[in-house]
Amino acid sequence: MASTTNSSLAADMQTPAGHSPVAPGEIAIGVVIGRASEHFDFFVFGMACVLVFPSVFFPFASTLEGMLYGFAIFSMAFVARPFGTALFMNIQRRWGRSVKLSSSLFLLGTATAGIAFLPGYSSIGGASIFFLAMFRILQGFALGGSWDGLPSLLVLNAPRAKRSWYAMIGQLGAPIGFLVANLLFYYLIRSVSAEDFQAWAWRYPFFVAFAINVVALFARLRLVLTEEYTAALEESELEPISTSEMLEKQGPNIFLGAFAALASYALFHIVTLFPLSWIALGESQLIGNVLIVQVFGACIGIIATVASGVIADRIGKRTTVSLMAVLIGIFAMFTPMLMSGTPAMQDTFILVGFALLGVSYGQASGTLTANFERRFRYAGAALTSDFAWLFGAAFAPLIALGLSVHFGLMAVSLYLISGALCTLLALRISKHLEAAD
Repeated sequence: MASTTNSSLAADMQTPAGHSPVAPGEIAIGVVIGRASEHFDFFVFGMACVLVFPSVFFPFASTLEGMLYGFAIFSMAFVARPFGTALFMNIQRRWGRSVKLSSSLFLLGTATAGIAFLPGYSSIGGASIFFLAMFRILQGFALGGSWDGLPSLLVLNAPRAKRSWYAMIGQLGAPIGFLVANLLFYYLIRSVSAEDFQAWAWRYPFFVAFAINVVALFARLRLVLTEEYTAALEESELEPISTSEMLEKQGPNIFLGAFAALASYALFHIVTLFPLSWIALGESQLIGNVLIVQVFGACIGIIATVASGVIADRIGKRTTVSLMAVLIGIFAMFTPMLMSGTPAMQDTFILVGFALLGVSYGQASGTLTANFERRFRYAGAALTSDFAWLFGAAFAPLIALGLSVHFGLMAVSLYLISGALCTLLALRISKHLEAAD
């Protein structure tokens, strides 16, 4: 293992001879467009679980139960995502990157459009719930297949002293996607009556998601099909290794990397979807007001994500992630007081949470990818991200809302603290293994 780690780190310290001239700026644009479109899809679904699905697909249940059913279906995409990665890695090995990317984004767009056209429970009964779940699972498969290797290539092409800065760029897609989703739902809620919103207007964000996917597809294909990109991937040895081989040879690194990011991913849906569901359930604020606060929160998240690149380049990625895990654990202790308080206190939870999320999430991706050999980094980064989302974020809205209603908001605090402890433990184990090597 010593030779593996040392060769990987040595490879990271130099640019391959004759490296193809792929400008980091070009790659960065493709990364941001791709990630923003994917996150927009997921946030539209997550917000609809609160604002729409309880009345459209679960009218037979209470509002709380309808939200929980929606969040249960929401989590299915994250369960499907690693399987999508495995399937589409095989497609890439057989037919190439363009076929993989085109088919995965076509599937993502089709599933999203399918939700937009899906009749409600009042029209086709339980079949509507079945198709909603199927479309959600297809979204997960597609997202797993949409991995293009651009973030890994971006970091490998970046100056060594600025790698944390360039690693942050791929993470900007999340707050940008959330910002656009919030603005769109806010516009619709303010523009139409509540009856029209529930009847038909809620479908528009899913149509928009389909359109954004088409634009993102062509933007990314324009880059990944160039000779320079292909040569750069080959020279960087970024290969679509099979999932079985990855788990066999790099399993510990994959799961250590996933748990190292757990504090950030646990916080992710706790500050985006959970406050919306909690406030909507308790009717402590107007939904339009909450959406505006979350728009400001997303802006703070973007700024904080950018700041994470500067911070990590100065004090180190591992130190940054560790420090943020501690701060997230401290922040978790104030959750019951803030979320059970006045609207101003609830807004404070959202805004402070986004600031912590931006810095933490900005560096959470690829915290331990230096432990991968170059040839394993392409598939390893994808699987590490898949499992981080699955373990940290997939069930967060469901668990947080369900437990907080029955046992109090302290359950949310414990959820976040457990994520912070997992991050610190994973980083500690990784450091110990590197020292032993």
